[in-house]
Amino acid sequence: MTLLELRDLRVAYGAIEALRGVSLSVGAGEVVALLGANGAGKSTTLRTASGMLRPVSGEVVLRGERVDGIPSHQLVRLGVGHVPEGRRVFPRMTVLENLRMGAYRLRRPDPGDLERVFALFPVLAERRRQVAGTLSGGEQQMLAIGRALMGKPEVLLLDEPSMGLAPLIVQQIFGILREISAQGTTLLLVEQNAAQALELADRGYVLETGRVVMSGPAGELLADPRVREAYLGESPEESGVG
Repeated sequence: MTLLELRDLRVAYGAIEALRGVSLSVGAGEVVALLGANGAGKSTTLRTASGMLRPVSGEVVLRGERVDGIPSHQLVRLGVGHVPEGRRVFPRMTVLENLRMGAYRLRRPDPGDLERVFALFPVLAERRRQVAGTLSGGEQQMLAIGRALMGKPEVLLLDEPSMGLAPLIVQQIFGILREISAQGTTLLLVEQNAAQALELADRGYVLETGRVVMSGPAGELLADPRVREAYLGESPEESGVG
């Protein structure tokens, strides 16, 4: 079943057209990766899907219903979570206060959600009273993901979750994303680390200048010489093309 679908989205910042007819779909339970260079429109795609931006034209469809006119805070109640680029935790609030902010749109927050987050991120349980601004970058990223999970999302949009993190922490973050997926949450992932993203994903899309230029099963994209050259730093010779 298709959970989230973007249909021919066009989004502009003033006179600059950031998305030029982007269409993609995310099935329930899937992990879908969105790849592309800086400025390709990846973050704009997530921001439009989560209601932070309104398209000039096109549709955002959730469970078969159009939601592109619904603001982001209402989409949280409908099951759309968003972890933005740069983490954006509340630095002067404690870890626990940040997590509770993630559930503030729910009419009846479930106490079990907090325990789920602490089970996924034991370090957050240990630091629950600590001010978020004093956490390391990796811990802040974990907090940002945990805060989004507190809203009980069916689909979680993640924008560059590994950016600026040490390789060991990146491995840890992706392991947790794999566990979140195994627990039934659908993921749409924008990620600079194409290899990590495609190893986690079921399918992927490649954006260039606001358009989808490639799509397919993650394994096929990972093996494609064009993807390997553009996003994994391999030459055509290394990719087996000459």
